[in-house]
This record gives sequence, C-alpha cells and structure tokens, in this order.
Amino acid sequence: MKENIRIAIQKSGRLNEESLKLLKSCGIAINNGKDQLKTSSSNFPIEVYYLRNGDIPQYLRDGVVDLAIIGENLIVEKGEDIPILEPLGFSKCRVSIAVPKGSTYSSVADLAGKRIATSYPKTVQKYLSEWNIKADLHIINGSVEIAPNIGLSDAICDIVSSGSTLFKNNLKEVKVLFKSQAVLVGGMGLSAAKQEILDTLLFRIRAVNAGKNSRYIIMNVPNDAIDTISKMLPVLKSPTVMPLVEEGWSSLHSAIDKNTFWEMVDALKAAGARDILVCPIERIIQ
Repeated sequence: MKENIRIAIQKSGRLNEESLKLLKSCGIAINNGKDQLKTSSSNFPIEVYYLRNGDIPQYLRDGVVDLAIIGENLIVEKGEDIPILEPLGFSKCRVSIAVPKGSTYSSVADLAGKRIATSYPKTVQKYLSEWNIKADLHIINGSVEIAPNIGLSDAICDIVSSGSTLFKNNLKEVKVLFKSQAVLVGGMGLSAAKQEILDTLLFRIRAVNAGKNSRYIIMNVPNDAIDTISKMLPVLKSPTVMPLVEEGWSSLHSAIDKNTFWEMVDALKAAGARDILVCPIERIIQ
C-alpha cells in the first residue's frame, strides 16, 4: 500500500486559507468539503488534517501527523523541539508587548511588578528572565487586548499584524519580542517513502516562493551597457540578450527581487535601460 504523508493545517482562519492556497500553487488538489477534519489529495500522496492551532505541536510529537503549517510564534511558545523545515513567507506578524497609551514606558524595567496578560506565557517569561524582571502573568486564551481596559492587567503580550486592534483598544506597542511567519515544520522519523514525498513537496514550495518573491523584467539596453546591467541582476545566472532591429540596442530579459524592485529599476534606468516591462512569475525551478 502506498504511503501518504500527513500534514496538519489550522482548522479555520487566515492561516488555513493561505496554507490551502500554497498547496494549490504546488499543484496539489485538495478535496476539502465543509466541516471535514481530514481529507486527501487526488493527485499527490498527502493527507490534510484540519486541527486547532494550539493542538498541532502535540499531534506532531505523538506522530498523528508528519508535518504542519503553523505560525512560528506557536513553535517558539509550544514547540521548540519541533524542527522548522521551511519559512513560507505568509501570515507575517510579530509578538509584542503593549501598554495603555497613557502609560509611561521607557524600558523593560518598567514591567517589574506589573500584571501582563498574554497567550504566550513561556515566551514572556523567557524574555523577562533574561532581564531579571519579575512580573505577574495572566494567561488568557482569546481577546488579550481587552485586559487592560477591564482592569485585569497593566500590559499585554500578543501577536500584532497591522496594529489596528491595539489602536482600537487604546494600546501602544512598546517592544517587539520577535517576528513571526508561517512555517512548515515536522518531518521527524519519516520512512524513506515519506521522506521522498517531503523532498518533492519542499522542492515545489521553494519553486513557488522563489517565483512569488521575484519579477520577470524585460528592457531595452544600449549594447555598450549590457555588461554593466547584467552584473546588476543577481536573481538568475545570466540574462537573456537578443539584438533589436535598431542598431546598437538589445533586449535584455532577466529576473529581479520583488523586495528591491523600485531601487533596482532606478539603478537600471541610470545605467541606460529603457522601455522596462515587468511581469509576475509563477514558479522558478532551480
């Protein structure tokens, strides 16, 4: 009987949607019906388990699932023994300490003796211990931001994305403990067959993310600037160069990093590039 690799994803919410979108981008068809707790792919040897986020680390340890897509923040809090296989680049957030806007905060020393509401007690305690600070932690599962408003705490530690929830609750972010994103984790004690499936999955994920983080660029350049401009394009080994009908000019094709797009375009223009076209890339197979 052919083995399937088992992967856990969040039962609902944004992480669920982004995880399924990633699997789809990897060419994996998931037959997920409403309220299903487990499903399989019709074209890839994988089973998907829809689980509560906080339960996933223990399911990995118990061997119920082989892999999981979860937030790095949860690994820091509940799963430091679980290996991270690949950062996935979505569901980015930060784990931060926030206090009421009217509060005075200049350093971690101001937290001494204060009440801190959090869903991340281990993370907070580790940070406080590093500074030899003692505080009273209140563990809350749910809407942590409301705690200072109802007199339950003097500060909070929670995940922050845009900061709008803090703003609505009259809080200000004063310290970022660490930044987080979705990660693929697990892969412990796999059979040879499952390891082969995992290697294929990682290959596809990396191809998708490489494409997502790059842009295909086409530009016209004077022939005497080809060498200079080619050295400015680090994403691929070398650009494609095709002569134009107009003498002395060529069309140059390559890829650039999405995150430095505008800086690169400005530099290319300064080096002589003209008529620059930019297109999205679905995959980069390396």
